[in-house]
Amino acid sequence: MPNHLSIPFKKTYSCPILIATRDYIRDHTEDHPDAYIRDINQWKASRDIGTGGVLHADRINLALKYHAQLVFILAKLPPDINLEFSYAHAFAPSPSSLPVTMRSIAFERASVLFNIAALYSQLAASEDRSSQDGLKRASAYYQNAAGVFAFLSESALPKLGPFVDSENTPSDLNEHLVKSLEWLMLAQSQECVWQRAVADHYKNSLIAKLAAKVSSLYNTSLLSIRLAAVDSRDALPSNWIPHLEAKHYHFSAASQYRKSVDELEASRYGDEIRRLMIAEADAKKAFNIAKRAGVAQAVISDVKSLLDVLQKNLSRAERDNDLIYHQNVPAPSGIPAIQEVSMVQSIIPPGLRDTKSVIGDDSIIFAEMLGWGAREAINIYNNNNKGNLLQEKIVEPAQNFNDETDKILQSLNLPSSLEALERPIGLPPSLLKKAEEIRLEQGPTKIDVYLDDVQRLSRHVLGILDEAMDILDSEASEDEAARREMPMNRPPSHEANQELVMKQQRYRTILTQAAESDELVRRKWEEWEDQISELTRREDELEALVPSSTVSMTGKAVSTSQTQIHARTLRGLLESLDDIRRTRDDLVVRAQRRAEGDDIRPKILAAAANLEPGIEMSAVMFEDVSDNELAKYDKFIQGLTEGRKKQEEILSSIKSTNDVFIQSRKEDPAVKDREQALQFLDLAYSHYREIIRNLDEGLKFYNDMAGILTNFKEACKIWSSARSREARLLHRNLASLSISDNASDESHEVSTASLLRRGTQKKTAGIPTLSSADWEAQELAPPPTKRTDKTKHR
Repeated sequence: MPNHLSIPFKKTYSCPILIATRDYIRDHTEDHPDAYIRDINQWKASRDIGTGGVLHADRINLALKYHAQLVFILAKLPPDINLEFSYAHAFAPSPSSLPVTMRSIAFERASVLFNIAALYSQLAASEDRSSQDGLKRASAYYQNAAGVFAFLSESALPKLGPFVDSENTPSDLNEHLVKSLEWLMLAQSQECVWQRAVADHYKNSLIAKLAAKVSSLYNTSLLSIRLAAVDSRDALPSNWIPHLEAKHYHFSAASQYRKSVDELEASRYGDEIRRLMIAEADAKKAFNIAKRAGVAQAVISDVKSLLDVLQKNLSRAERDNDLIYHQNVPAPSGIPAIQEVSMVQSIIPPGLRDTKSVIGDDSIIFAEMLGWGAREAINIYNNNNKGNLLQEKIVEPAQNFNDETDKILQSLNLPSSLEALERPIGLPPSLLKKAEEIRLEQGPTKIDVYLDDVQRLSRHVLGILDEAMDILDSEASEDEAARREMPMNRPPSHEANQELVMKQQRYRTILTQAAESDELVRRKWEEWEDQISELTRREDELEALVPSSTVSMTGKAVSTSQTQIHARTLRGLLESLDDIRRTRDDLVVRAQRRAEGDDIRPKILAAAANLEPGIEMSAVMFEDVSDNELAKYDKFIQGLTEGRKKQEEILSSIKSTNDVFIQSRKEDPAVKDREQALQFLDLAYSHYREIIRNLDEGLKFYNDMAGILTNFKEACKIWSSARSREARLLHRNLASLSISDNASDESHEVSTASLLRRGTQKKTAGIPTLSSADWEAQELAPPPTKRTDKTKHR
């Protein structure tokens, strides 16, 4: 057996690249899948020959090419395109071990890198190290293997974070384990250098320094692996860690031995003896560890050979010193430490960083496709940034400013008190316009239809949520039935589906709050239905409802000249306020038109073209482009701000002028009756608009919620189906388990328990985790809190 360790390949399995990629392109891009048939087939062909598993030097370039293509693919597609990749653990105890399955191209890339490093290590281990050329090639291969592990650690492992959790972890891709393998490759490369130095009869002092570095590198590998997760350490062969320990002590002893020869040549006989004593102690440790743990026989033989030499030399040195030299033997701390000399480093193959150079004449897969980061940036701008800015900074503030104005004018009984004075008979034009609007819209009928639609949608979305819970209840019943038939080492349904149930509860709370808001809107309609219906009357019928105030009850004139002056001032201020409202409404319309024609795509494409080819794009790379485009709306926001400032000044003037107007008016009951009647009708119109706005918001809320809950229901189906498949797998495995006639009951129990533990791993059964994007539905903010009847309900 060899005295070096090589890294086994991660075995992979076929995956439906064609189906998953076509589906993703069809559902998430503007392109047609048929436009990329050649690229998809090229991906599949590259994967077949580039994922490792064959020990041959020619496979290095094929694997590097496939990795390069994966880098370009990840620049065009997100890591998760609903395509599952399955890889067995590199150190799996048997070929039948269940693989780890992840929906992540990043997982595929990390596994390919691992296999490239494994290939380099196996090529190194297969070299004939009895020749100088073989040692050179082995050392170079080991350094390349270390470089690939270093690249894997810095470039690929961080990208796995979003797809890994405690129940879905490829333990052979643990960061500490990968670093340990990197140090191991460097240790074995340095050992090749040491072996060449010994064969070429270099000075003992230099050989000692080289051996010291070998020992140090093995120890660093050992320390790193001890930092790895327990499941990563436990997955290694039982003699792996003892091998590292034995090698560490072996080369510590070898270093001290070579330095002792150097001490002998310099006539430092006491130092020679101390170094031989330290070397003997380390060699004994190495031999005992290797012998006890079943380390490779070649390692044991190497250590035993060194130990024999050490014991022979120590005996000779002590005898000579006792008889001839009589030098003091210093304490272990009294001799200088051996300086380490490193002749190796982690060499990253150029093709890993310069991906374009390694592809050569082959075409880049999906070269013509727009990168997913750029697509995401366009979608975020169109669906979120632009829409949110338009709604939150322009539309909603404009509506709030208008509502604020209406509320203040209603509290001042304006313009009703002014119109009652200006038009002592008949109806004000503003009221006639509002009544005509309600008549044309068939207001009462429209509200009744909207109320029925909101109630129907409310029942519909609640039904979807109930159906989702029925799915979970059905799975729980199946789980209980399965547990009655056989033992199952997995969480029961009420524990496993806890996060789904909690999400359902949050959705149900949101729907309960929405139903309460719906009831407030309904009660408001019942309260104002008669008054709003009055506004649908003909003009003559409506005029008959409003009393005239031509002459007071005492026969005096309705108003004095002073009152008329204040009334004209008020009218001018109200007209200025109307001008501000019209300007504001025009700003909103212009902003909405700008948004409708706003297309950020050309600018994103230009920015993407300036990025380095093959770089993995993300939406955050285009934030500057998005910010520059959103700056086009600053003038509308500024216009609203200026309009509000003017509005506040005019409202302040209206309040003070209205106080003087009221004081100057005579207390005429007829005028007051007319004012109250006009104000009541104006208030009825305001409530009509508010009810319509509430119902529009309610319809939008329930339509959005229906889509979200449909996704949640589908997530429950996926999760329940995965649990059912897992249960069936456990049942089949248990049924097929056969025990030989002479097997003991104890071994039967152990085998069964082991099988159950293997069968219940979520990561191998492909069950989506509860924190995974596999099932996570879009969150919806709770409906706004309930307000009084002069505010919005939703």
